[in-house]
Amino acid sequence: MKIKSYLFILLLLPSLLAVAGKPVKKSTKVNKAPQSMEQFIDNLMNKMTIDEKIGQLNLPTSDGAVTGEIKSSGVAQMVCDGKVGAILNMKGTKDIRAMQKLAVEKSRLHIPLIFGLDVVHGYETTFPIPLGISCSWDIPAIQNSARVAAIEASADGICWTFSPMVDICHDARWGRIAEGSGEDPFLGSAIAQAMVKGYQQDFSSNTDIMACIKHFALYGAAEAGRDYNTVDMSKYRMYNEYLAPYQAAVNAGAGSVMTSFNTINGIPATANHWLLTDLLRNDWGFKGFVATDYTAITELINHGIGNEQEVAARSLKAGVDMDMVSSAFLNTLKKSLEEGKITIDDINTACRRVLEAKYKLGLFADPYKYLDDSRAKKDIFTPEHRTAARKLATESFVLLKNDNNLLPLQRKGTIAIIGPMGNTRNNLPGSWSVATRRNEYLSVYEGLKQMAGDKATILYAKGSNLVSDAKYEDRATIFGNKLGRDNRSDADLLKEALDVAAKSDVIVATLGEAEAMSGESSSRSQLEMLDSQHALLEALLKTGKPVVLVLFTGRPVVLTWEKANVPAILNVWFGGSETALALGDVLFGDVNPSGKLTTSFPQTVGQLPYSYNHLNTGRPMDKNGWFQKFRTGYLDVSNDMLYPFGYGLSYTTYKYSPVTLSSSTMNSDGSITASVTVQNTGAREGDEVVQMYIRDVVATSSRPVKELKGFQRIHLKAGESKTVDFTITTDLLKYYNENLQHVAEPGEFQVMIGTNSEDVQTQSFRLE
Repeated sequence: MKIKSYLFILLLLPSLLAVAGKPVKKSTKVNKAPQSMEQFIDNLMNKMTIDEKIGQLNLPTSDGAVTGEIKSSGVAQMVCDGKVGAILNMKGTKDIRAMQKLAVEKSRLHIPLIFGLDVVHGYETTFPIPLGISCSWDIPAIQNSARVAAIEASADGICWTFSPMVDICHDARWGRIAEGSGEDPFLGSAIAQAMVKGYQQDFSSNTDIMACIKHFALYGAAEAGRDYNTVDMSKYRMYNEYLAPYQAAVNAGAGSVMTSFNTINGIPATANHWLLTDLLRNDWGFKGFVATDYTAITELINHGIGNEQEVAARSLKAGVDMDMVSSAFLNTLKKSLEEGKITIDDINTACRRVLEAKYKLGLFADPYKYLDDSRAKKDIFTPEHRTAARKLATESFVLLKNDNNLLPLQRKGTIAIIGPMGNTRNNLPGSWSVATRRNEYLSVYEGLKQMAGDKATILYAKGSNLVSDAKYEDRATIFGNKLGRDNRSDADLLKEALDVAAKSDVIVATLGEAEAMSGESSSRSQLEMLDSQHALLEALLKTGKPVVLVLFTGRPVVLTWEKANVPAILNVWFGGSETALALGDVLFGDVNPSGKLTTSFPQTVGQLPYSYNHLNTGRPMDKNGWFQKFRTGYLDVSNDMLYPFGYGLSYTTYKYSPVTLSSSTMNSDGSITASVTVQNTGAREGDEVVQMYIRDVVATSSRPVKELKGFQRIHLKAGESKTVDFTITTDLLKYYNENLQHVAEPGEFQVMIGTNSEDVQTQSFRLE
């Protein structure tokens, strides 16, 4: 059976989207949008004062304004004065309507506002964290997750999301690795495009919201894995390893871009003209607007490049159009204009870009487009949305180990749920789940108990706190969401756990990070299991009962000891609002796990930063033997990852045939087909992610040992075989050479197809 290749090649897409949706409710004081966006904005800007133009560049937070207080809030007065272009962190149609009404009825020119929120991996229906979602390799499902998020957020009045986060990351110490799609630019590009399409569609509906690509650029390469830190790399590496997902999202038509906090070539991104104008606009053709991250302009003062007025002027001239929260534009641009530090064209250009975004969203046609009060009850946290989140959560879980087929569990006997993650709702959704309904979904204990019914007895004990140091827990708390510390002694907690374990037939150890131990401002220097939990896990293993480690984490962690000692390990990331039932689906075998890692798991933190698609060296270590002196490597550990990129087990097994090629040579304008037959050799049906890697064996520049260039999710019944085809074109062979020319050079190439980046079959061909 042949399957058409499902390759994600970066192709230019139209970046200007269709505009103006059908109005939901008309206002009597609305600028009615004519056919031509350019004509409409020209007419509007001819009426605007300098202060009003600068006001469109201002993005304050909502200032805690709620119904009954909006009219008296500081932000509300700025809205009435025409000094606000968009508002951050408001939700709910009632409050947003009140603020929008001020803009379109009380401000002089009645210009509507954009309302933005961090809708990162779902809204009230919360999907797994983005790193978890990426491990599904299920592009249609990922696009649908963004569509669901857009439907729900727009039903609450929000029309702008600060997503997708497309930063490539090779260093798991960096907490925000949780928000991205891992270490590979090819997969990251496919996901970036899918997310933008899911959020925006064509802006014709009041369910379509504007995406914001972040963080532009290279934020995931922060030195030492420390958030907000310096980034320094060659342009060769930028173009070949990091920039592709940003460009893919631009090509998909994303309406906005957010600057990153880090430096690039010594210049902070928010003031970097090469980045924001030369590359983003001139080279890539981006037509939307650029917003900063939170207070990024005034933070440039700490970077040492000027005072508030100087850094604001420099950011505007670099290509920033909207200032998030710092008010530096509002405070200083008029003065800078008067002093000749900026021009009126600088202000007009930024103002026009913001107004164009409002036009595309349809806000000039109807400022209340996203304020249909009836939608919240019917479009948010629906059974259909929760089903989609539950299914994608099951696809995100990665089975790392399963000795003697301990999993799936039988619905019989007594199952002990032990660990600090076992009966909590606070730590299931993951970071940036700002709208999740924490009191309306099940804990792991409650979910497994419900799914087991009367066929099995489910017991619970906490066993330990997340970490012994209470101050550590305080540092790992964000937005006031406490971890739920138990004040009993370590000995009492452990005794309770061992008592419960003694009554059980199997132990499910629910351990790992709290959700706020990854994400923004949550870097870690050590990635081993936290102390109190490691002690608990050791004690549970000593009981002699079979132990399944269900690991919650927002990043790759060090599992060297666990791999050697725990019989079964299921990595579930943070699975969103439907974690508990999705976990039950997989643990009880109703769903066969199919997740594949999109980040390499190290043996030790000392191997970081790392990526599977690294360059070779002149003295590579022999893969068949460690250690060899005078070869690249370590004295104390091999170069191998504990779990490689693309890795993930199943409850069934798959056999790959040798790779066949339709030809051993390819012309520059031609293509060849690489094929492999995959057979399900086990007793269960399942999904397999078939991965294709390519290596440019000889080139004018050093090239990676392998690069992902294609993948397909296929479903196989027990005993079924399918032939998977990948079409290889010249586009897949191109790279940026030392002169940043995008070229495919003649010579030998290797094609590798397999179940992960290490376990592959190889064939070779020549590009003529």
